[in-house]
Amino acid sequence: MQQRLFTTRQDAKTSDDYDTPKWIFDALGIEFDLDVACPADGPLHTPCKAFYTQADDGLAADWHGTVWINPPFSHTNDWAYRFMQHANGIGLFPMSQSRWFDKLWQTSEALMALPPNLKFVQGKIFMPAVLCAYGHDNVAALKQSGIGRVR
Repeated sequence: MQQRLFTTRQDAKTSDDYDTPKWIFDALGIEFDLDVACPADGPLHTPCKAFYTQADDGLAADWHGTVWINPPFSHTNDWAYRFMQHANGIGLFPMSQSRWFDKLWQTSEALMALPPNLKFVQGKIFMPAVLCAYGHDNVAALKQSGIGRVR
């Protein structure tokens, strides 16, 4: 079991809370079993059967089925490794010069750079981002989405 990431309760949005735009989920066209890093007030657009908020500490909780992850960008390392270990889902991650991103780049079954002008619900972020997928159905969703080129 992973050590708890969050030690204080989240009562309001933080600089890590960037909700994924609805058009990305519309383009993917799939329902996830679990959103593992959901904002405190629940999923805004994520089509998912269940979700973990900061109070649930999705990093420490059990993951099951097809997951969606848009992790806190200030603490991406542990989330990325956990996602790679689970190996079933789609994740939105910042491009980074780090070991975890190198490993994600090498091991994901499909990877797609998002448009450089991507705007989250709360606005634009300061770094480029990618969608990466593990699992046949998730790779197919990325490929059919029309969002961008899949490698």
